[in-house]
Amino acid sequence: MAGLQTAKKDLRKRIRDVLQTIPADSIAHQSRAATSKLFSLEEYRTARRIGVYLSMPTGELSTTAIVQDALAAGKEVFVPYIHNLESPATQQKTSVMDMLALESMDEFTSLAPDRWGIPSLAKEQVATKRNCLGGIGISPAVSGASEGEYGLDLIVMPGMAFDAGFRRLGHGKGYYDHFLTRYLKQAESKTTTPKMPLLVALSLKEQMMSATEEIPVASHDWLVDVLIVGNDRCAYRQG
Repeated sequence: MAGLQTAKKDLRKRIRDVLQTIPADSIAHQSRAATSKLFSLEEYRTARRIGVYLSMPTGELSTTAIVQDALAAGKEVFVPYIHNLESPATQQKTSVMDMLALESMDEFTSLAPDRWGIPSLAKEQVATKRNCLGGIGISPAVSGASEGEYGLDLIVMPGMAFDAGFRRLGHGKGYYDHFLTRYLKQAESKTTTPKMPLLVALSLKEQMMSATEEIPVASHDWLVDVLIVGNDRCAYRQG
């Protein structure tokens, strides 16, 4: 496991160095191309409830146009909210992600940037927000809430690097992998045939590994279902 973590850390540094060299106009061009490709997907057009990452100001594909289009189309849009969860058994705090409803573009433009420059919901907004897992506020697993509509049809995911095997290298916090595992457990508690959302990753062409390289992953790392690249490529994982 130590070797795996070292390999991931080294790859993150390598990709981070590459991302710092990409001109802003190239990222803007690739963002438009990737966004257009996403809008052409039947799964996106028919989705009623979607999760969308809110993008950093530099170094990754922008999702602002996706948020705008989804809200204009009447979709329910849920965005990441990072918070600390305390274990009742150990009293240790773990940083986790939930996906909470974003109501409008006015709300989106009013979001304050976090330390990475990502537009983020404020703590005082959370108590009244619908959770994609049902209920209001942070995860029903925390609040005990179970009322309200549950689930997502599609999630637009970020990442630092991707490969041809639909493997994804995150930023190292495990937010999406842990969220998806929690999502699956809750889905399994509701039905014997749980349905996961379609996982769509957006990648700059510079974030794609060469054909001979594989991203190091562990058993708990989720593969993505669809990979959209800023050079107009789109691939679906089979099976």
